[in-house]
Formats: sequence, C-alpha cells, structure tokens
Amino acid sequence: MKTSVAPVKAKTRRLSPWRVALALFVVVGVSALATFGWREFRVDPAVLVNKPWFAPYIDVTATPQISFERMAPNVSKDAVLAFIVADAKDTCKPTWGGEYTLQEASDSLDLDRRIARLQQQGGTVSVSFGGLKNDELATVCHDEDKLVDAYRAVVEHYDLTTIDLDLENEALTDPIANARRAKAIADLQQERRAAGKPFAVWATIPTSSEGLTKDGTDAIQALLKSSVDLAGINIMTMNYNEKAVADKDMAEVAIAAVKKTHRQLGILYDQAGMYLNDATLWRKIGITPMIGQTDVADEIFSLKNAKKLNQFALEHKVGRMSMWSLNRDVVCGTNYINITEVSDSCSGVKQSKFDFSIALSNGFKGSIAGSAVNVTAAEDKPSEVDLVDDPKTSPYEIWSESGVYLKGTKVVWRHNVYQSKWWTRGESPDDPVLQSHETPWELIGPVLPGEKPVKRQTVPVGTYPEWSGQEVYEANRRVLFEDVPYQAKWWNQGDSPAATSSNPEGSPWVPLSQADIKKVLGEL
Repeated sequence: MKTSVAPVKAKTRRLSPWRVALALFVVVGVSALATFGWREFRVDPAVLVNKPWFAPYIDVTATPQISFERMAPNVSKDAVLAFIVADAKDTCKPTWGGEYTLQEASDSLDLDRRIARLQQQGGTVSVSFGGLKNDELATVCHDEDKLVDAYRAVVEHYDLTTIDLDLENEALTDPIANARRAKAIADLQQERRAAGKPFAVWATIPTSSEGLTKDGTDAIQALLKSSVDLAGINIMTMNYNEKAVADKDMAEVAIAAVKKTHRQLGILYDQAGMYLNDATLWRKIGITPMIGQTDVADEIFSLKNAKKLNQFALEHKVGRMSMWSLNRDVVCGTNYINITEVSDSCSGVKQSKFDFSIALSNGFKGSIAGSAVNVTAAEDKPSEVDLVDDPKTSPYEIWSESGVYLKGTKVVWRHNVYQSKWWTRGESPDDPVLQSHETPWELIGPVLPGEKPVKRQTVPVGTYPEWSGQEVYEANRRVLFEDVPYQAKWWNQGDSPAATSSNPEGSPWVPLSQADIKKVLGEL
C-alpha cells in the first residue's frame, strides 16, 4: 500500500470482577510467556476476546486530511494509521511518511488530539510501520538497540495495544532486515506483555493470486523463528498485475488468494512447531483490498466485489478486515478527469461517501483493543486414527499413493476434498509445500457432515464401442472398457486400457476426464 496520544487521565472507577480476573490473567500469562516462550504457552479460551474487527487504513500525511476522528458510527470506530517510516537523515528516528516526527505530527496535524477524540468515542488506533514508499525502520536502522527504541517510542507515544507491519519492497525481500525486525519486535512484545500490557502484532503482506510469494513466507518464517506471537497475517488483495486474473471477478481472485494463504499459514505454523486448527488459522487471517481503481489500470475493485468479499470473510470468520484507504472512500470530483489514474483522495468509481467502508465492515463487531489481549495457544494435533477417511461418507474416492489422477479429478484425503490441477500420481494432497505451483492439488474444502459417495459419471452403453484386443485403433479413437470411456493417444492394437493405471505414460490409452464426460453427455 502507498504511502500520538498523550495519555488521557481517566476518572477513577471501581474494577469489575471480570477486569480483575483479566488483569490477573495478563500478569500470570506474561510471566509464563517470559519463562517458557510463547510456543509453550496455553490460553484459557474463557478469557479470549476475539471478535473479528474492521478498521480502514488512514493515510496520515495525505492531503487533504481526512477527519478519521469524525467517522460515522456505521463506518468504524477503529483506524489503522499509516505509515511510520525512518527519517531520511537519522535512520533510527521514526517519522510519519518521512515528513513529520511524532511531535511535529502532533503540532502540525493535530494528530494526538484527533486520536484522543477518537478514543473518547470508544475507538482504537493501530499504527502501521512500513508501506510501499520510504524506508521501513529495520531496513536502514542497523543498530538493534536503537531499532527497538524506535519501535518503542511510537508504541509508548500512542499507548498502542496493536501494531501493523506493512512489509513491501526491501522490507519484504531483505532477509537481514527481516531477521533484525523480527528480533526487535519479539523483544518489544515480550517487554510490553511482561509489564501487563497487551501487545498484538499483525504482518501485512502483498499476495499474488496464488497466495503468498516466497518472499512473503520467508518474512513470516523470520517472525515466527524469533518467537513473535503474530496476531495474524493481513494480506493485500490488490495490484496483482497478472494475465491470469485479467477480466476476472476481483472478489473471486481475492477469495482464491485468501484460501491459499490460509493453507500456507497452517504449514508455516507447523514448521514453527505449533499446530493450529483451521478455525484458529482463519482468525489469524486479515484481508485488505484496495477499493475502486487499483494501481493496475485494468483492475477495479467494485462495491459488488466488496460485498462478496465481506460475505466470504464473515462465513469463514476471518480475524480482520481493512481497506486502502478511508481517504479514498469517496467519489472523485468532476475536475478529476482521468479516473484510471489512481488518486489518494478518491476511489475512481461511482459511490457515496463511505460506501466501501460500510460494505466491508458489515458484520464485524469486534475492536482492535478487544482482540489485543489474545496470546497464541498450540492445539492438539489430530491423531492418524482421527484422520482416516470413511468411504461411506466420502463424496469422492479416497486418495491412494498408487492411484493415477487426471486433471480435474476430485479426491478425499484426511477429511478434505482436493482437485488435481494436472496429471499426478504418488503426490499427497497435503504435502507441506508452501507455494501452490509445487503441488498438483488444490484444496477445495472439508468433507461436509452427511455427505455420501458421488457416483462417478460415465457415458451410456453404446456411446462408444467396447474395447477389443483384435481391433486396430487410430489416435483419438474412443472405446468403453469396464464402463469407463478411454481415448487412444496413438495407434495401437492389443493394448488393454487396464494397463493405464499401472503405466499411464506408456499406455496408449487415457481415460476421459469428468469434464470430458460431462461435455459428451451434453452433446448426446
């Protein structure tokens, strides 16, 4: 994506038993965390406050300024303020967009006062470090102690319970900077929690239509390796610039990317030594589209797309929804002639003010502050016995290591349905490979309660002649063999289609795919 509050003295009030219990939990919990490390820590689910939340990004230094502290109640009470970056001269000094120090932002932009006003209305702010432009602190501040001081200065100035690491360009691709940042954030998180203060960390990462790139998974691995307790991964479903997504529904492209990121996140946690179930992993997913006209000329994220993406997010109970940006959630003025040229102050599409915020926030009832107390807890991994599939309740055949699967074939494996992307044999559907191009399988979803085997389609008897060992078959001839239609790959005689399962590459026959059979049935 493109481009502090002085503590408000509260009135003294009595603490409810719930608040006392929560305070005790935090003190005891962070003590255990400091002693054993976060991977060994367990959280009583009764104290989790984990309702999914919506908060739009606010481009703090963009002009004209947007009055985020005056957002309508049906838009959001929370906001993610962007971006804190390094000062051009003093590389370990945090600034807003490279233009304002924290104090200058308070003096010139009234930022501290505006945040205080938002808080008076029950809102919460998070601050995002990084962004597309300028230098994220860890990429240029090489002194580890000063780097921790820089992050801490922002967190303490605004008394933050949640931060956002927007990792793009060098901030994403530099492994040394990734390691440096991870250690600094881990130190700061442990420090804050040891002091009884919630401290949640979100990593905001670009995505392709196939999920996180290797740079993205490497950056997450660095954070987990340093024992940063990630609140989640917030993926930027925008700016794909891929031929594969041309003319496609942008909500569907985003949904596909989110599903693949969910799969990758499970593998990343497994590799870090922590098993998390699907529901927990969904709570660790955030989605951030760029509303309206994106930075790619042919990509437009419409209001219709926003509503569809919101529905998907609610159904899967993702932990967070954001958007870039609230500054842009308004129609462009009549003097803005070329709406395909991206503006930081309007969306480039027809809309009313805050339409995208309303559409994307629908159903998100949580808050940034409410979810900041959560600490990641390892869960019990299902046993091998629990993962055994039952043919009586599996809609498709159960995957077998010796089986041969054509493109488009659906199988069941460990209570999930997968579909083959190309011809495959011997490659497990749940191989822990991070990049989708490394596996021939695409996860469709879980086997649903009450499902029964789906009868595999075939063509009626008589559609093609029965195979005969005496017949000569030219390429592309079709036959029936044991009720399964086959097509000849080359001239052959006496070669039984039965050999296809044991030697698919050497056999002159290939069974028709379910897609082919469906097409034939439609032509009959």
